[in-house]
Amino acid sequence: MSAPSLSVVVIGRNEGARLERCLQSVRAINGFPNLEIIYVDSGSSDGSCALARSLGCRVIELHSDRPSAAMGRNAGWRAAIAPLILFLDGDTVLDPDFAARAAAALEDSSIAVVCGRRRELKPEASVYNRVLDLDWIAPPGICEYCGGDALMRRDALEAVSGYDDTLIAGEEPDMCRRMRGQGRQILHLDCPMTGHDLDMHRWRQYWRRAVRTGHAYAEVSARYAKTGLPLWRAESRANIKRGSFWTGAWLLGFAASAVWLNPLPLLAVGAMMGVLAIRTARRFAWKSPDRTTLLLYGLHSHFQQLPIFIGQLGYWRDRRRGARRRLIEYKETPA
Repeated sequence: MSAPSLSVVVIGRNEGARLERCLQSVRAINGFPNLEIIYVDSGSSDGSCALARSLGCRVIELHSDRPSAAMGRNAGWRAAIAPLILFLDGDTVLDPDFAARAAAALEDSSIAVVCGRRRELKPEASVYNRVLDLDWIAPPGICEYCGGDALMRRDALEAVSGYDDTLIAGEEPDMCRRMRGQGRQILHLDCPMTGHDLDMHRWRQYWRRAVRTGHAYAEVSARYAKTGLPLWRAESRANIKRGSFWTGAWLLGFAASAVWLNPLPLLAVGAMMGVLAIRTARRFAWKSPDRTTLLLYGLHSHFQQLPIFIGQLGYWRDRRRGARRRLIEYKETPA
């Protein structure tokens, strides 16, 4: 048998039935009859490795006291054979035609990474799924970075030594930044790529996910702050301003309401956030025709500034102490 022209690297940890669904979607891929599938597991306790082996996957088991998605993806692509590497998270479902479309785009040697549209599989399952589904929507064309699902040239990965194992979040933007520093480009195609199963039903999950985003903003922006090609510097600074403002506004509102025994100060802060949410909803009307979803998205856009701000503060606190934070998980292990 000839060497595979495409290697698919799937990473996961306790994904349960979601992993089986993901691997089955990979097996149904179009355009690559000779396919290599590698599953990299980060300490699952739900039988994920046995499941992957039963579906014909090559399995790599990682054992680390500080696991990360970057570590899993690196282990996968370095063990892979093909010149093209498709990365997937274990909670996704692959569109059967994406890899062929993306591979055609990679015939341009200046393109290092190609991604497509990722959307939530069950946006109706919770308000969190419904709102965060819109976060995946971005304009097509040349962009700064991809997410966890993407097709990449092996030579581009080798040129930057892959992902940074030390990052617990933001590993894809960091690696894409290093690729762009070498003159490569990242392309977002206007075509379906994956369906994602966020499976978010609890406030705690939403909060922790946003805290992780803040950690990534702080760590990655600090890394490139003094370079000619910064990354997330504007986002990090904007969040510090907004997070400080909303933290102060809510604290002042609570304090004033408590002192005066009157809810009006607190209601005034809520009304201000509501007005700004409506403005944001109008600005992103191109993402959805549903006004209720857009309004919820507007509220999310402002309220998430609080946990993101806390995530940034947590990174700087740990950095001053010389400590490194472990993986910030928000997913719950399936029953």
